[in-house]
Amino acid sequence: MNLIKGKKTPSLFVQGPIPAQKVADDLQKHSTKTAIGAHSIFLGQVRADQHENGLVQAIEYTAYEEMALSKMEEIREGLFAKYELSCMHVYHSLGTVAVGEICLFVFVSSKHRKNAIDACEELVEQIKKDLPIWGKEIYTNTETTWKVNQ
Repeated sequence: MNLIKGKKTPSLFVQGPIPAQKVADDLQKHSTKTAIGAHSIFLGQVRADQHENGLVQAIEYTAYEEMALSKMEEIREGLFAKYELSCMHVYHSLGTVAVGEICLFVFVSSKHRKNAIDACEELVEQIKKDLPIWGKEIYTNTETTWKVNQ
């Protein structure tokens, strides 16, 4: 979801993993925005966790998309009111994402670093806590269990 003050894009979801090139391209697009002095970026990556059910090989993400978009808009408005932000980008994977691949890309820009860093951290925590997005861990032995956000 590309969120610039006064503008919004309809979806925050990406099918499958988020390509590293997307991260690079989004950062490059900001080089012409000379009022921005800081970017804070968070990349969530699927870990090869070992559980009693086996070794995680992927996570399959699902979401209640309409509710997630509505809640993301509330979060966005709250953070723009709290911090002096220039823009905010949030992309979350749906579908299967393998170990080592990116599943969450959060990119916050501001005139000053403290606003960007603080808003990015708060945004990630709110996404994990409040958005109706679920991950089912897929193990090497083909068993699955629903993931608990930490």
